Amino acid sequence: MRLSLCTISFRHHLVSLEDLAVWAAGNGFQGIELWGAHARNMAAVSDRGGDWLAQFGLSVPMVSDYLPLDGDPDALVRKTLDLCRLAQRWGAPKIRSFAGSTGSAETSPERKLFIAERLRTLCGLAADHGLSLLVETHPGTLADSLPATRALIAAVGHPALKINFDVLHVWEGGDDPVAARRVLRPHIGHYHLKNIWAREDLSVFEPANVYAAAGRRDGMVPLFDGVVDYRRFLAELADDPAAEGSLEWFGDDCYAVLRRDRDGVEAALAPMAGSLPRRVAGTRHGTA
Repeated sequence: MRLSLCTISFRHHLVSLEDLAVWAAGNGFQGIELWGAHARNMAAVSDRGGDWLAQFGLSVPMVSDYLPLDGDPDALVRKTLDLCRLAQRWGAPKIRSFAGSTGSAETSPERKLFIAERLRTLCGLAADHGLSLLVETHPGTLADSLPATRALIAAVGHPALKINFDVLHVWEGGDDPVAARRVLRPHIGHYHLKNIWAREDLSVFEPANVYAAAGRRDGMVPLFDGVVDYRRFLAELADDPAAEGSLEWFGDDCYAVLRRDRDGVEAALAPMAGSLPRRVAGTRHGTA
């Protein structure tokens, strides 16, 4: 498994991408998933891109953003094309967004068709740029459960549509992540890995809280300390050594937790020879 960290973990930090690249490379990561806001703000730095990051032995698997499916279609197309160009600059084969802003049970059939048609259009734009468009499994969207996600895939009906399989949110939606992964596997393009102490803590992942610098972080726990059984889930990846995933940590002590979680994933995947490259020996940077 190729494992990346997410720049969104450092959304409230004063740290450069170069510092993150040095730390990621020194702590066994293979990539850096770029938050769309960070990718756009790096656009003015002409010497930063996929070739530059490759000097650290790293790649960008995905640029993660929020495409506005509602509203003016021309604005949606422009933002999608901009995101495609950013992904190409960083050599990323995938862009990520969400399937609307209401849950599947609260969305009318007409609205579902509207969202599917817009996603189909965006898939065409992504495919024209050699990219896949990933829709994340997430509450409050049309991919908030296994049945809803399958219905969305069928309604969009485009080969460029893939799923960003957020393990925690699949569990939050009431599905067993292992069983859901088996069903969705042909459509999964990436995995997001995070955990929670208990179901009653899930509100900490609401956007208004996550993006607030003073937001609550109680209940966010390292990958192997929470309610989702990641050892069981990672064992399922034995038949997919090409899988790609990102550690999506929103809490405090980013360096320490990401290092610990990365080591935990390596240990969980140890029975699968060569599935996750071992950390390169050397000085660790950015110790928390």
